[in-house]
Amino acid sequence: MFNFAVFVLTTGLLPTLAVATFDGNINYASPSRRHSGLGVDVPRVSRRSLKRSAVAYKADELSFTHGVASGDPYSDSLILWTRVAPSPASDASNVTVEGTVPLYNHDTETYIRADPSPICVEWKVYDVDRNIVTNGEAYTTSDIDYTIKIEATGLQPFTYYNYQFTICGSDKTSPIGRAKTAPPTDADVSEVKLAVFSCSNYPNGYFNAYGNAARKDEHDFIVHLGDYIYEGNAKGERTHEPPKYLFSLLDYRTRHGQYRSDPDLQLASQNFAWIATWDDHEVSDNGYRDGSSALNNTEESFLNDGRVSVDQRKMNAVRAYFEWMPIRQVDLDDNLRVWRSFQMGNLLDLIILDTRNYDRSITSLNWNDEYIDLIRNDASRTLMGSHQENWFYNQLSKSSERGATWRIVGNQIIFSYITESYGLGGDNWNGYIANRNRTLKHLYDNNITNNIFLAGDSHQNWVSDLVWLDEKPYDSETGTGSIGVEFAGTAVSSTGFNGRIVPARTEAQNRVGNNTMLQWQDGYYRGYFLLCVSPQKLEARYYGSPSVASRNSWDLPLANFTVVAGENKLARPVGGGSVEAGFLRGGETKPTNITLNTDTWEWEVVGYDQMYIKT
Repeated sequence: MFNFAVFVLTTGLLPTLAVATFDGNINYASPSRRHSGLGVDVPRVSRRSLKRSAVAYKADELSFTHGVASGDPYSDSLILWTRVAPSPASDASNVTVEGTVPLYNHDTETYIRADPSPICVEWKVYDVDRNIVTNGEAYTTSDIDYTIKIEATGLQPFTYYNYQFTICGSDKTSPIGRAKTAPPTDADVSEVKLAVFSCSNYPNGYFNAYGNAARKDEHDFIVHLGDYIYEGNAKGERTHEPPKYLFSLLDYRTRHGQYRSDPDLQLASQNFAWIATWDDHEVSDNGYRDGSSALNNTEESFLNDGRVSVDQRKMNAVRAYFEWMPIRQVDLDDNLRVWRSFQMGNLLDLIILDTRNYDRSITSLNWNDEYIDLIRNDASRTLMGSHQENWFYNQLSKSSERGATWRIVGNQIIFSYITESYGLGGDNWNGYIANRNRTLKHLYDNNITNNIFLAGDSHQNWVSDLVWLDEKPYDSETGTGSIGVEFAGTAVSSTGFNGRIVPARTEAQNRVGNNTMLQWQDGYYRGYFLLCVSPQKLEARYYGSPSVASRNSWDLPLANFTVVAGENKLARPVGGGSVEAGFLRGGETKPTNITLNTDTWEWEVVGYDQMYIKT
């Protein structure tokens, strides 16, 4: 049940020809001072607001078009987000990503088309007793697609707050949001709960998993491992907008706006702080540092695939992502950086990686698989680049040295050495074997224990002991030799196994049989999983959506797993010896279809013939 506290942000109008201050909105800053095109020329925007007949929007001309959101919780602050605009449609101006676009240049021509009337927004944060804890003002314009993103500071640790935005000088308010701060670094914390999602494809199905988790209200924070949007042109009843592949800034802004129009995504965003990273589809499928499967860094690809360069397309996508997501810019001197960490008491360190866009070596592009197979074990291959990779190992060591019980690694792709019927994939860690071996070597050599790897991307559920095959001894029956556990989750709505439940179970059985570390697998259900982390143990509870072909509130428990602190393996019997779906090594699959309705809190036997929307 919801028991939401009350925190308020307020948004107001800029009086006609008043001098606007834009510094409060961190969306004007660039994620990188070395890439100034990702920032906005604040003085020029301010000057433009005073030009000619600049007239402020009236409150009744504006609305909060896409709800509210929060993210990146620290012990004393939160990122808060909304959008206030004259229309739900995104702005068509391309000025923030074209030309030289230095942050503080004196050019004016490129900004002529931008909105001359900045919109003023007040924001307030309240505690449970409705006492104002912190508040402020920020402005937005079309330059940043009318988005507002601020950091609310001076908050108490591990505390729920509510927030709301109001248009200045009016009583027009946003929905009330709720969010929780993180625990302080050195605190004794009894439990932290994380709801983990990935791969939400709008045309493919409804975002039932978001709504179910939000209504159940069991978790503290949401972790999203990427593929939050998709760049394709799928059709159907939830056809993508714009109805084409994404290339321009307007394209990506419009797609973000469409996804944020989904009521279940809005509900989950409104009531929980998100910790998000991107995968490939936020830019382009199977992306790496110099291209993707759909756009290569060649003249031929430029002419045939959108007439945009790889770098410009990525710049457009990054610009829109930072505008529309409640994410911190943790290092303004480092381009493209979303990798960062969160210390949650002495209980856990959550280490968020970018194995896609930062500095990844070439990946499988659907035409070069033989080449990838030849080079997959080269020492030079990296998913992260040397800067991030060294940072990652240092984070693991520092976490262990400071005495945090658990190290939880949020990455995009399957870490374990999974052999498929066709052999090894090239777009996950199997395509970068030396990188994986360096990671495992660091863990084993430094005796870093209690490691939990999270993954999305595959659109299926996988649970494995974390092992270094052929290098360290491992007993699949007992789990001895493991250095941790990997929990990989299915998609919110993207396609996994495209067939019936029984054939999906057979495929899962084959996968478990072919991979000694793999303990459970299911490719049929869409859904999410909940991590319940305590000093004594970590539990992973998997939930499935029986169908995403319609919007519904059915939530099916699939499997539960336990990792006892200090044991570095799945507790035996794995999954308690029984699961609802898929195939469990050494256990039974007992399908009941007894499903919770998260609207009525009633349990019923539920089944659907169709999993996905037809596109």
